Amino acid sequence: MMKYLQNLGKSLMLPVAVLPAAAILMGIGYGIDPEGWGEANKVAAFLISAGSAILDFLPVLFAVGVAVGMAKERDGSAALSGLVGFLIVTTVLSVDNVALLQGIEAESVNAAFANIENVFVGIISGLIAAAMYNRFSKTKLPDALAFFSGKRLVPIMTAGTMLLLSLLFLLIWPIAYSGLVAFGTAISNLGSVGAGLYGFFNRLLIPTGLHHALNSVFWFDVAGINDIANFWSGQGEKGITGMYQAGFFPIMMFGLPAATLAMYHTAKTRRRKQVASLLMAAAFAAFLTGVTEPIEFSFMFLAPFLYVVHAALTGLSLFIASAFGWTAGFSFSAGAIDFFLSSRLPLANQPWMLIVQGLVFAVIYYFLFRFLIVKFDMKTPGREDDDEVVEAATESASGAGDRFAVMAREIYAGLGGDENVLSVDNCATRLRLEVKDAQQVDQPRIKATGVPGVQIVGKNNVQVIVGTQVQAVADEVRSIRNKK
Repeated sequence: MMKYLQNLGKSLMLPVAVLPAAAILMGIGYGIDPEGWGEANKVAAFLISAGSAILDFLPVLFAVGVAVGMAKERDGSAALSGLVGFLIVTTVLSVDNVALLQGIEAESVNAAFANIENVFVGIISGLIAAAMYNRFSKTKLPDALAFFSGKRLVPIMTAGTMLLLSLLFLLIWPIAYSGLVAFGTAISNLGSVGAGLYGFFNRLLIPTGLHHALNSVFWFDVAGINDIANFWSGQGEKGITGMYQAGFFPIMMFGLPAATLAMYHTAKTRRRKQVASLLMAAAFAAFLTGVTEPIEFSFMFLAPFLYVVHAALTGLSLFIASAFGWTAGFSFSAGAIDFFLSSRLPLANQPWMLIVQGLVFAVIYYFLFRFLIVKFDMKTPGREDDDEVVEAATESASGAGDRFAVMAREIYAGLGGDENVLSVDNCATRLRLEVKDAQQVDQPRIKATGVPGVQIVGKNNVQVIVGTQVQAVADEVRSIRNKK
């Protein structure tokens, strides 16, 4: 079950990765015409409408992206099936069609059906399509029906399944939707406290990958909050819309980079040079793009109490930003790129105060992390016991022409090579691997390549935290495996 949920979290990143395109288009458009929202400038209108096209069809992107990500093979028939499934359920359960099925006026239809075209339904459609692909993509039909065998059968089975699901949704969707709205409303009614609680639990769920499920409630239109799309489209209340995003900027741009400085200064003197490149690269990625996993995974398992402190500080940051009404938004994550693009949007409210807040949090993170690391002798990067440190990989990499190729060879060897590795996959920052026996994984050897961390998930799954360059490393690992 955990593996399935983690694969779902990875698959959700595929459609989310499209959002930066919308951010660039709309950010430039609003920058040209921040007051008229495109009405006073044709170029601005052109760019804003192009960005809106992505946000308006986000549920469709989730249906297609999840179908591709959860299928055993990234095949076009899985993507097509995800789209087919989404179109069926949203058409059958449209307001006018539900009114026809129930024999009532459209005005009397439950409000839940006016919101059937949402990310949640997109995700369900993608999951059903992927399940149909995994089950029927190799099926052979009798000769008379042979044309519909294999991958051609997948969209047909998806259509039939989604039709049955539509009947079920006709009964349970109003109840489920009301529950989601009640949950979102309960948190949103807490105002700034609710934003703080969301930030705290968002960080706590990072190790499991289940933070995506929590994010979907507040960031997308699952429970009616839709914080990201509303902020970028200008549909909301200034100082309020964006409250579930703004508080992340001080943490990702300033707090965590300051934490890396504290970890560097508390590292053993003889190991500072070795950890400097890792920490500096992770800090730069966090500041520029908002990708913080390379930093967080470098200490969350080595010093779990420190990670809980980080989660609490994140919650505090969201609470403070919300309490003062300082708002900015992001399309991908809370880094400098998204901050710059969103700062000119109509709903951005005193965004530069988030920089001031970030500088204060940088001081807090640095001195608090440094105090806790030294006080409790936490084994953050550079403070591991000497017998846990393996230098061989670093030495072998020093004269290599391609550092990713060398890193991949060492990681593959540390995983147990052909005898142990069953499959290789990756998400935005991690290698996700299926192995025969996780006990055979040589964690010190893998960590010696400079990766922030290694996570054992059950008996047969391993995650290697690489960072933003994970695609290059993953390609090299696949190349090694395919040559065998």
